[in-house]
Amino acid sequence: MKRILILSTLSLFVFFTLQAQSTGGKKLPSVTIKTLDGKTFNTTQISNNGKPIILSFWASWCRPCLKEMAAISDLYDDWQDQTGVKLVAVSIDDARTVNNVRPLVNARGWEFEFYLDTNSDFKRAMGVNDVPHTFILNGKGEIVYQHTSYTEGSEKELFKKLKELAGN
Repeated sequence: MKRILILSTLSLFVFFTLQAQSTGGKKLPSVTIKTLDGKTFNTTQISNNGKPIILSFWASWCRPCLKEMAAISDLYDDWQDQTGVKLVAVSIDDARTVNNVRPLVNARGWEFEFYLDTNSDFKRAMGVNDVPHTFILNGKGEIVYQHTSYTEGSEKELFKKLKELAGN
């Protein structure tokens, strides 16, 4: 019995280790989230006509998140012109803070696509532990890059990856 338990545990360890290392080619999971208008939306519908996507998990109470979004917003028009990128921002604000999201987005004038993941279902499915957590998806919708946290200048690394995807 102990031998079976040890083998099962080892098999699970190997499986999860391999899963964690192989982010290349991984597609988005199917999770239902909400738009800022309260309509349901399935995450498999996130697309950009064969062009790259930045998928950013953030929260209204997260200062590094707000700094990252502001830095990207300042460069977003140029990024779109050069790479065709679209930014999809997913707020993980819960029931206590979700009402802060729409006014914050409107006040900042951010022109990204925004969604609400108040139950953290999408966050869990993507393996996000801390915010900001930013992914880049290629034109096929596959995750090709990710990073957590934000320091001034991190947006330059994002842009470099986007230009590589766009062949620039």
